[in-house]
Amino acid sequence: MRIAVLGASGRVGRLLVDQALERGHEVVALARTPERVTVPASRDVDVRRADVFSPETFPALDDVDVAVSAIGLSKGDGPDALAAGARLLAAAPIRTVWLGALGAGVSKRAGGLIYQAVMQMAVGAELAEKAEADQIAIEGGATVFHAPDLTNGPISPNRRLVPLAELRRPLLPPRMSRATAAALLLDEAESGNHRGGIVVPVG
Repeated sequence: MRIAVLGASGRVGRLLVDQALERGHEVVALARTPERVTVPASRDVDVRRADVFSPETFPALDDVDVAVSAIGLSKGDGPDALAAGARLLAAAPIRTVWLGALGAGVSKRAGGLIYQAVMQMAVGAELAEKAEADQIAIEGGATVFHAPDLTNGPISPNRRLVPLAELRRPLLPPRMSRATAAALLLDEAESGNHRGGIVVPVG
């Protein structure tokens, strides 16, 4: 399978590239600053410049099977970065797996009251844009992940996806490793089991 990774220079994006290669997939790494994409010299990765604010120069993705987005909001991005990325992938002729955030939009309070309070304090101003981008992705047929707080750590052997409607609200703020989130994103990219739905990664 040929997989495009949007946000390939980020913390989750780098893990996606590495894990996809380990699974034997071909990878197209998309990043606004290609020089920041780190790939071992022994690995063959097609690295392309991709600026979501420049649709006219955004690379065509008609040579890939699925796109996985791990873009986030960084300092200096300004408003609408996530929505702009979601629009570009929604318009592309490929299936998409989109990384969103638990606590945004329709999953508000799904992580529990403590988690939601922490999210509001930490990224409150970004929640509305995350929800907007999720909606654009869903309308484009993407699988949208509402991931909890991401940390360092290995891939969990107990990882799984739960449809948002079936998620039991936890008592304690949920967390998971970025490596586990990346593995689940790739699981969904390979299977396409939850197209057009919102899922919560657990494990």
